Amino acid sequence: MLSTSGSIVPGLSSLADRFDAILCDVWGVIHNGVSVFPGSVEALETYRERTGKPVVLITNAPRPSPPIVEQLHTLGFPQTAFDDIVTSGDVTADLIRREGIRKVNHIGPDRDHSLFDELGIERVAPGDTDTIVCTGLIDDTVETPEDYRDMLQDLIDAGQRMICANPDVVVERGDTMVYCAGALAALYETLGGETIRLGKPYAPIYEGARERIRTIAGDLPPSERILAIGDGMFTDIKGANQAGLSALFVTSGIHSDDFGPVDAPDPARIADRLETEGLQAAASIVRLRW
Repeated sequence: MLSTSGSIVPGLSSLADRFDAILCDVWGVIHNGVSVFPGSVEALETYRERTGKPVVLITNAPRPSPPIVEQLHTLGFPQTAFDDIVTSGDVTADLIRREGIRKVNHIGPDRDHSLFDELGIERVAPGDTDTIVCTGLIDDTVETPEDYRDMLQDLIDAGQRMICANPDVVVERGDTMVYCAGALAALYETLGGETIRLGKPYAPIYEGARERIRTIAGDLPPSERILAIGDGMFTDIKGANQAGLSALFVTSGIHSDDFGPVDAPDPARIADRLETEGLQAAASIVRLRW
C-alpha cells in the first residue's frame, strides 16, 4: 500500500503499468444513476486492451450481479469495459445461503426483490421472522432515515437483527443526494439494534472480488498490484486500505464539496482529509478517464 497522497493524476494512464488488476466502483465513478460519466468507458476499455489485465466492478448495489449488468448496459456502459462484477447483493445472498435463512422482513424498494427471488426467500411481516434485510429506503426520493425511527425502534424492541445489504449512507443520483441502506443501519445501531453490514468496506466483498480476479487471470496478483478505484472515503478507500490494496480516490464524487472547485480540487485539502481520516491512496483523480 502506498502512502497518503493528495497527488492528482490526469488519467488512469499515469498509473496503469503499476497494476495487474483493477477493482472499480460503479455509482459515483462510472455513473450517477442517471447517465454514464464521459471518459469512464474509455478508461477501463483502454486499460483492458493495452494491458490485457482484468477489470472487476465492485459495487454496494444490494441486488445480485445480473440486474446490475443489465442496468449498466441500459445506461450505455458496455461489457467491453469490464470482465466481471461483484455486488453487495451477491455477498448478502451468500450469507443468507450459509445461515439457511428462509424468511425475511424486507425494508427497501420493490426493485430490490431480485435479491430474494433468486434465493427463493419468502418476504414476511416482522412477527414471522427475526431477520430484517435492509436494501434501502422504500422511497428515497422523499424519505429520510428519521421517517423510519419509530418503526426501527419497534423492530429493535422485538429483537430483530438487521442485515444491511448496502453500507452506503448516501449516493448522488443525478444532482441530488439520496439516502441508502447504510443510513438506516446507522440509525438502527444508534437506537441499540444489532446489524450485519455487507459490501464495501467489509472483507467479504473483497474476498469475492479477489476470487473473480483469480478466475479471470488464472492467478492472483499481490494485493499492492491491485488498484481499487472509488469516490467514497469510508467505503471504497477504507475498504481498499483494509484489504491491503492500492487506492485511486475519485474527488468529484460524494466528497467533492470538501476540496474546493470540483474541476480543480486542492491537493493539500485532499491530503489533509485523507490523513485526518487515517486513509491512504496511491493518488487522486478528478474523474475516471484514461
